[in-house]
Amino acid sequence: MKNIFGGIFLACVVVWGGAVSGQTHKVESPLSVVRAVGVYEWTGDMAKPTASRLIPVSLFIEGKLEEAGVYLARPVPFALLSGNVYELQQAGVAKGTLNLVYARHMQVEDTSTGATAFDDGWFGYGSYRGLTAAKKSGSALKPSTTLAVVKGSRDGDRPHFANKTGETSAGGDSGQESKSTGKAAEDADRPTMRRRDSGSGDSAKSTGAAKTDSSTASVDKTTPADDPDRPTMKRRSTGDAGGDTASGTGGAKQDSSAANTDKANTDKTTPADDPDRPTMKRRDSSDTGSDTTATKGDTPADDADRPTLKHHSAEQSKKERGRDDTASVSGVGSLNDDPNRPNLHRGKPASAMTEADLPKLTGMPKEIELHQMVAVSDAANSETHDFARAWEDDAERKVILGKMQVLAQKKLLSYNLASSAAAAAAKPVGKRPPNSKLRHAVGPEIASAVPVVEEELKGYALSYGGDVTYVYTAHTVGTGASLEYVTEVAQAGAMGELKPAIESVTDAAHLDRNPRMRLVDAVDADASNRASLLFELRGQSSRQFALYRVIGSVAEQVFLTGTTQ
Repeated sequence: MKNIFGGIFLACVVVWGGAVSGQTHKVESPLSVVRAVGVYEWTGDMAKPTASRLIPVSLFIEGKLEEAGVYLARPVPFALLSGNVYELQQAGVAKGTLNLVYARHMQVEDTSTGATAFDDGWFGYGSYRGLTAAKKSGSALKPSTTLAVVKGSRDGDRPHFANKTGETSAGGDSGQESKSTGKAAEDADRPTMRRRDSGSGDSAKSTGAAKTDSSTASVDKTTPADDPDRPTMKRRSTGDAGGDTASGTGGAKQDSSAANTDKANTDKTTPADDPDRPTMKRRDSSDTGSDTTATKGDTPADDADRPTLKHHSAEQSKKERGRDDTASVSGVGSLNDDPNRPNLHRGKPASAMTEADLPKLTGMPKEIELHQMVAVSDAANSETHDFARAWEDDAERKVILGKMQVLAQKKLLSYNLASSAAAAAAKPVGKRPPNSKLRHAVGPEIASAVPVVEEELKGYALSYGGDVTYVYTAHTVGTGASLEYVTEVAQAGAMGELKPAIESVTDAAHLDRNPRMRLVDAVDADASNRASLLFELRGQSSRQFALYRVIGSVAEQVFLTGTTQ
């Protein structure tokens, strides 16, 4: 039995302990993130582009990536609604904003049949606005040429505070002593403030009038007597229905002649109750009957707009404030609802712009004229996360560039070898040279390095604490099959070695079979503080956009858009 009870007690302790530990853990609800990513293209100057457009790429909503160009296209895609604001970023750092004005569905119809020749998809057009420069705090502070002078505390002309208790002043000289309070001040014209006891009400008047000795007269010179014309405020008790109690009491103590005189004097200083004089009374919450009768007379009925001095509790004040705010908002409305209200602004508003003000970018301009930048639209105010990895010095960049060139040359040589072998296999059998001559002809081309131009190397820190990611792009000189494009993506290992994650080589003659990988930038597509590499997969006459996430020198394609012309 002891073992049974012991086991039950132990089980209860375990269950109770688990419940307590479970209650201490608070699980935050996941944030609802909606983020659209696009590519902003323009020609000419960025501040005043010759032509521009926004290509929608991805839309992260409900925890997954959707194609922004077709999501909720009823009739305009959700990511291209007028008024959407996109932030133009470079490796996660804002460089400006784009306010969408209108969107167009680019389609070309065959005039003979009326069918759609090709569908280029949706594009957005808007006005670019650069970042506002931070205001200067003003002129820099300068040291003062005039030094401050510190004077001693024994300055006779300096005013000081002293007590009147007869002790030595703490802030003054040691030889000076203040006078007592009972004596009058040396300056007869200086006003004084004296504390009067609560018991010395109107009775002080009669007492002061009865005293006529010389000492009282001397006091009256420094402290004037009560002015009979001065208004006074007295607290009246609930039982005072008639005249003043103090005056009546004072009159009872004197004889009849003195009482009449005192009463006359009292009437001069304290007038009788005037029935027309307004009064202020504290009303209890239970006092309903008396107020109702008073309302029928001189006191008006409760007015909803009349201010009151009624005390409210904190909860009542909150309710009354909310009710008043709601009534005022619904009654007055917004000042912006007035269609005739003048509006002052600089330049033409974005909502009033047309296609003439925002020229559309059509077709595929020359690569040297086309500029691209990542555009991100998000309702939340996220902190800036710079994904660019700065170089320590120029020597480090040269070392990394040399390593990436070695990887690119290996890929180019293997691609040329495969192309030469495929070209040799395609020749007729009778004209095929012997194997020894084939090796002799191909060998020197493979042994020599392939010259490349327009090399570009970028470094990224795609996540906190992750490996540095390097992206290298270049192309050869030539046309057709001789023009080759190479792209290398690698991450640095623990020992400093570079491990390739993405390797792509193609030529201008086979872009439809193997598109060219053109880097746009790094972008955080799902607001996770982890960036992906956004590439443009450009073919001969079409293109797509893809997002690649690189972790541990392994690349994964997490999103791919549809094909556009």
